[in-house]
Amino acid sequence: MESHESLKGFYERNAPNLASQCIGVSRMGHFNVFSREYCSPLTPYSRRDYYKISLIIGKGKLHYADKWIKVDRPALLFSNPIIPYSWEADDEDQKGWFCLFTDQFLHNGSRMGNLQDSPLFKIGGTPVFFVDEEQQRILSDIYTKMMTEIQSDYIHKYDMLRAYLHLMIHETMRMQPAESFEPYQNASQRVASLFMELLERQFPIDSPEAFLKLKTPNDYAQSLSIHVNSLNRSVKEITGKTTSQQITGRIIQEANALLKHTDWNIAEIAYGLGFEEPAYFTNYFKKQTGITPNALRMDIV
Repeated sequence: MESHESLKGFYERNAPNLASQCIGVSRMGHFNVFSREYCSPLTPYSRRDYYKISLIIGKGKLHYADKWIKVDRPALLFSNPIIPYSWEADDEDQKGWFCLFTDQFLHNGSRMGNLQDSPLFKIGGTPVFFVDEEQQRILSDIYTKMMTEIQSDYIHKYDMLRAYLHLMIHETMRMQPAESFEPYQNASQRVASLFMELLERQFPIDSPEAFLKLKTPNDYAQSLSIHVNSLNRSVKEITGKTTSQQITGRIIQEANALLKHTDWNIAEIAYGLGFEEPAYFTNYFKKQTGITPNALRMDIV
């Protein structure tokens, strides 16, 4: 599994020579639009730190944690920063467009609510909309106007692009989402594998400021876009341990490493591992190991 992909990582992977065309990550946010000729036939399974709307004209498969959907006709895909996915093209004839943007760009001067709560981007929602010929024509026209506008010298072009983005979102909300997701035959194995890789990706903790972000089974379930009960069932079935036991074991492993190999104080280690108070960390560590963090360090010395 690839790591979280930033906007910088996207440009380095796809179009480093086009980065100068985009608005920077600033108080205005970030926006850019591309032809799908820049898409790789196989994109890594990862989370992104940006939103993305793709008009896919070409055949392939979209893979999520425990399901996949076959795209065999024109479709609109809505991707958000929380839900990881990958794209596998079935043929070389891939056309269409995609735009990527930050929440800050879309909401600049707008009253639109949180994108994570919208029916297009919400966790547990259906992110794929198959389009008919008329819908494809309308959406293609919007993308074409975006491509033209982003190259223009018009002083208010990003306001225009934001308006086109809003128009695309509202046009899509009229459509019916796809419902033809297929479960994996080895769904438990895949879910458990993705969980273990996502868990491992949280470590090592390089500094107290780079604190642990996913701490509970529900955090991991949301990140993988599956129900927490499904996650717990799969992890237990494949590993023999509960999701909580796996998380706890990895936190304790990291805590031992930090106590033994860094000069961080107990409070810094506690905050780095996601504990709100050092006392919570001390009690947690003692409950799991039978010894306090300070006692472990004294034994090492």
